[in-house]
Amino acid sequence: MEKTQVMVYFSLFADEFPLETVTKRLGVDPTESYNKGDLIRKISATKNLVRQDTAWKLSTGYQESLDVEIQLEQIVKQIRDKETAINELKIEFDLECRFTIVIIMNDGYTPALCIGLPIIKFANSIKADFDIDLYSNPYVDTDD
Repeated sequence: MEKTQVMVYFSLFADEFPLETVTKRLGVDPTESYNKGDLIRKISATKNLVRQDTAWKLSTGYQESLDVEIQLEQIVKQIRDKETAINELKIEFDLECRFTIVIIMNDGYTPALCIGLPIIKFANSIKADFDIDLYSNPYVDTDD
């Protein structure tokens, strides 16, 4: 049986902006980036699903975890000292930023979802919001 997994990613996004400039100024390689209009997948012979914005993302990938703050800290430690650069990029390119937390709960195991004050303070300093996606896979309760 698969264990509960958590993924956290930080993203900078807008209609269009130069991804290479963000990478260079932050000094951090993204784990994923894409441009508005990039193909996600073909839906049919005549219809495609495409990206609706341009995004630069830094992700932990999925990890077995029962404490979301572990994955949040993995991301924040890579960008904590980049506050000034992030804020300058946001102004220059009209960017928004977000921390996304994705939790896939398996076998009824739910992780702790506590966001500590240091992470909240950092997120506030760059005016980042939080998006939390929860997926709960069915499990059988053996106490019936």
